[in-house]
Amino acid sequence: MPDTVSFGYEDIAPEEKTARVGEVFSSVASKYDLMNDAMSGGLHRLWKDLFVRRVKPRAGEHILDMAGGTGDIAFRMAPSGAAITVADINPEMLAVGVERAAQRGIDGLVWSEANAETLIFPDRFFDAYTIAFGIRNVTDIPKALREAHRVLKRGGRFYVLEFSTTQWPGFGQVYDAYSHHLVPRLGKLLANDADSYRYLIESIRRFPPMPAFEAMIRDAGFTQTRVEPLLGGLVAIHSGWKI
Repeated sequence: MPDTVSFGYEDIAPEEKTARVGEVFSSVASKYDLMNDAMSGGLHRLWKDLFVRRVKPRAGEHILDMAGGTGDIAFRMAPSGAAITVADINPEMLAVGVERAAQRGIDGLVWSEANAETLIFPDRFFDAYTIAFGIRNVTDIPKALREAHRVLKRGGRFYVLEFSTTQWPGFGQVYDAYSHHLVPRLGKLLANDADSYRYLIESIRRFPPMPAFEAMIRDAGFTQTRVEPLLGGLVAIHSGWKI
């Protein structure tokens, strides 16, 4: 673990990042959909649909959806009949998810307050592990990846949906201008919180590029790793297997 880690464009102590990221998500929890719509132009809904199709949840499986507090991924997987545990470090995010599940009449989900770096679940317990737009906010990403590997059964699959860096010529500059200048203003307008939205955009820029993150997944013990870029890599689906 390095002496400092990134918090947006700042370099801060690891223990400080955990607390400050917690503050960000406590602030935006009630505006989660607006936040994602602002950051993706509404496309996050389509990306999450595709992500769940790649995961292929099945009845009888045990699946851990990490950093999934508001339920977006779990709600999409629930019709499969899989036993889904929704875990998040932030209790405010979990509270939003529990409320949304009740409004949708979705029963049977397990809600757990948990840190991705120090999971409370036993070894080789889950058939699949998913994390959507959450891994870049983890303080010690390699440790969280090792924990994901630990709690998966042999033959278990690992899926990450995360923002990355688009490789389409010209599009990256357009998105940078939109995200850096307009998204914080939308955060101020929609949630009276420009700073949290600014951090979330900056955190994307500090996240490792696709090949580097795939290498981190392999280093954690996963095999048959794969990257599926969307919009030229603006977002990517990363996957791997535990064998």
